[in-house]
Amino acid sequence: MAKINLDSLDLKILSMIAADARIAFLEVARECGVSGAAIHQRVQKLFSLGVLKGSQYVVEPEMIGYGTCAFVGLFLKDPSDFDRVKAELYRIPEVVECHYTTGNYDMFIKLYARDNHHLLSLIHDKLQTIGIQRSETIISFNEAFRRQMPVPVVDKPQCNLTQEE
Repeated sequence: MAKINLDSLDLKILSMIAADARIAFLEVARECGVSGAAIHQRVQKLFSLGVLKGSQYVVEPEMIGYGTCAFVGLFLKDPSDFDRVKAELYRIPEVVECHYTTGNYDMFIKLYARDNHHLLSLIHDKLQTIGIQRSETIISFNEAFRRQMPVPVVDKPQCNLTQEE
């Protein structure tokens, strides 16, 4: 992966929009001392470089009936099946994260279920049928916190975004 050089303006923009994805570009521009067009241009560049992946509203699963959050470590029948199993997991809407991992598990997923009976159904009827040898499930009682990665503060002169090969 190419290293992306970000200047202090880029980092300030990232910090502001990560804190509030609904902030107006004009407000960011005022705070940064540049034009709205400059902010728009920088944000578009950050998207094109892959620094920004998107913006979204966050739906609270429990508020829409998904009261059980679980983390599941997966052991594959055939470890060369990663891509196929990943595609099958993606088709299960309750699976919200999927990670390739080191350690005991081949893959690690996060999912939401309506209740424990729904969780059992997901594991037995959906996960076990897609090439999973076995799984280990950890139920989360409550999410203590969730946050964005902090944007580093760097004091260096402003320059254009560059991409090093």
